[in-house]
Amino acid sequence: MMGRPEGLKLIDENGRRLDGRKKYELRPIKMEVGVLKNADGSAYVEWGKNKIMAAVYGPREIHPKHLQRPDRAILRVRYNMAPFSVEERKKPGPDRRSVEISKVIRGALEPALILEMFPRTAIDVFIEVLQADAGTRVAGITAASLALADAGIPMKDLVAACAAGKIDGELVLDLNKDEDNYGEADVPVAIMPLKNDITLLQMDGYLTREEFIEAVRLAIKGAKAVYQKQREALKEKYLRIAQEVAGNE
Repeated sequence: MMGRPEGLKLIDENGRRLDGRKKYELRPIKMEVGVLKNADGSAYVEWGKNKIMAAVYGPREIHPKHLQRPDRAILRVRYNMAPFSVEERKKPGPDRRSVEISKVIRGALEPALILEMFPRTAIDVFIEVLQADAGTRVAGITAASLALADAGIPMKDLVAACAAGKIDGELVLDLNKDEDNYGEADVPVAIMPLKNDITLLQMDGYLTREEFIEAVRLAIKGAKAVYQKQREALKEKYLRIAQEVAGNE
């Protein structure tokens, strides 16, 4: 959290935020599945001003072979922010933050995948942040989960994610960039809704025990709304395929 400009209010006396949202309102979210022809599975997510592409390749043979697991596939995740994704041009290539978030996302996705079905193989997930505006890890998890489903990887459930946080002493859902920079706390959460399991829980900032419990509850509620959008995006793709098949008969 950064020191904020003098006089900046993140939430007004009517409970409205800088972008006009209410405290518990998500930013606009758009999702599309099957956007890359050369990938086994892919998804594109716009979440507020975030624009994120995810692609999945595999299961495929691992080289070198000593990396193989005899009892399961390994999941490899690469999260990357494009140099033009932020206002101040980012140095190309992976940095410490990208490596850390790649591991966090892998940990959030693995519990949902039935990796035992594909021993001695790898499933590669690439997440490219084309434009960043806070919450890229939860948007990246959401996009990657859709891309894995699109690739036909057997899953126990989709993984949906959302963050809650604290700004000007108030708990809110789905922080934008200014709220993330100048707020007091950020709590990203990922869940498997059907199993009611949490696969990611992090916190940056300071909350009381009661505030933390409420922030997690709020983030889970947001993630369940994101989950419904994931399901709709998948249905849209397969409805489109069914219509194309029917049109060709």
